[in-house]
Amino acid sequence: MGNEPARVLRTRTILLWGAGLLVVAALAATLLLSLLGGGRPEDSARLDALRTAASIVVGTGGAAALLLAARRQRSAELDLAQKDHDATERRITEMYGKAADQLGSDKAPVRLAGLYALERLAAGHPEHRQTIVNVFCAYLRMPFNPKKDEEELQVRKAAQRILMLHLRPGSAETPSGDFWVDTDLDFSEATLVGLNLTHCVIRSIVCYNTRFQELASFRGTEFRTKADFNRARFEGRVDFRGTVFGGDRDSFNGAFFADAADFGRKSAARLAGATAKPGSPRTWPPGWEEQPMNDGTDRVQLTRKDDPRQPEGR
Repeated sequence: MGNEPARVLRTRTILLWGAGLLVVAALAATLLLSLLGGGRPEDSARLDALRTAASIVVGTGGAAALLLAARRQRSAELDLAQKDHDATERRITEMYGKAADQLGSDKAPVRLAGLYALERLAAGHPEHRQTIVNVFCAYLRMPFNPKKDEEELQVRKAAQRILMLHLRPGSAETPSGDFWVDTDLDFSEATLVGLNLTHCVIRSIVCYNTRFQELASFRGTEFRTKADFNRARFEGRVDFRGTVFGGDRDSFNGAFFADAADFGRKSAARLAGATAKPGSPRTWPPGWEEQPMNDGTDRVQLTRKDDPRQPEGR
């Protein structure tokens, strides 16, 4: 039954219905003239009442037709908006998939193209920015040897620079229109060469067991909720001057400083559990100093000046 084709009204049927309506109208007019056509005052009053009722009926019908047309228009607009949304999502998925495939290429220029394609995608679609940042971080967490793969090193430095440029909010007078607000970074187990995140604003960062080679600069950076540098290895110089550690989840437990480190004179970083290689010039946060370790290693531990014991790691 459901598969039967819909019946189409034939011309003859339409003509018969039209003729029937004309006959009904003619009979109604004849009846009204015979009953109310005497010219009496009460007949005129009844005709006026009928005309008023007819006007109300016609107006109600027009209002109903207008409401039906409005509902149809609204339904068409919603359907069009849904189709546009679906088309946009399909286009984003295709662009995202293509860029991700480019990151897996064995040619450095193709990988660079994939990075910049993801950057453009994030710029135009804020709701996908954190996902794209996660892809950048995952790419930087992939193992590689900086000494043996110079092309890959340049690709990774480009990825780091893209993140840095979009994590700088600018000044109050000239705010940056390219700033990606409320961004989380996860560099766990990554090898980062020459990381520069100066004057950035980052919601949270995780650098668990991360290796920092060459200069790692966080000067003037604000970590709003979390800064996890547990077991991080700073193999080159590191700059934390003016860094703001928001919240109470900053930690350097197990971190190791092999070269110069500068935390400035006002840093509130907590270095419980951190160690360093002696001999390099360093400026620790107020209240922290180096103490020799008694485990036979060529390291010093960071302790508070008012508590010579090793503080509990956070």
